[in-house]
Amino acid sequence: MIKNKKLLGLIPARGGSKRIHDKNVLDFCGEPLIVHTIRAGLNSSFIDRLVVTTEDDNIAEISKRYGADVPFKRPKALSSDSATSIDVVKHSIVTLREAGDEYDYVILLQPTSPLRSECHINYAVQLLIDKKADSILSVCEVDHPVEWANSLSRDGLLDGFLSSGLEHKPSQNYAKKYIPNGAIYLVKVKDIIENNTLIAPRNGYAYIMDREDSIDIDVNLDFRFAEFIFKNRKSN
Repeated sequence: MIKNKKLLGLIPARGGSKRIHDKNVLDFCGEPLIVHTIRAGLNSSFIDRLVVTTEDDNIAEISKRYGADVPFKRPKALSSDSATSIDVVKHSIVTLREAGDEYDYVILLQPTSPLRSECHINYAVQLLIDKKADSILSVCEVDHPVEWANSLSRDGLLDGFLSSGLEHKPSQNYAKKYIPNGAIYLVKVKDIIENNTLIAPRNGYAYIMDREDSIDIDVNLDFRFAEFIFKNRKSN
């Protein structure tokens, strides 16, 4: 709970994946990938109920086996590539509400962030309490100046690719920039329903995570890198 307010932990995990087949249940250091997020959620001292939303029977069975709740099956319309996170979250809130289970806050925990632990979850919630915030978004520092990024023409011509003088400016001379890392979205249910967002329009704060903990598995290189870090930490 968050000061007598109920917190729902929600893990969105649809079946299939175009880049990595069955990514959410692929073996990650001896256990299905989703299990690492389930364990982090269950070990958090703030989450009142941990729910996995999925349309996939295998994901549902694994999730229940490791202690998460799967009280409903996600509609196939919300399990396609075009389905948005906000629609998945709103469906979960409404479905649970219709069953008499209401919450004040939701923390969205994507299973593709296996290095996010219960400590990160607890720190994010504590930040929300300390700041009296309406939402918390986990972010990490970008590893290169965003000013170095640009689109390319079809033939790869570099004319105007970098603005004048940028090619001679050391990276340490740029201001730090941050991006959402996908690990934690913590927000009031009221904002989700009324503003159709996972980030409150006002009074939201960033929870800064290390780049290593922020790995979001999208392609095989991410998967191998995350496994390397996980195994290295375990051995040490």
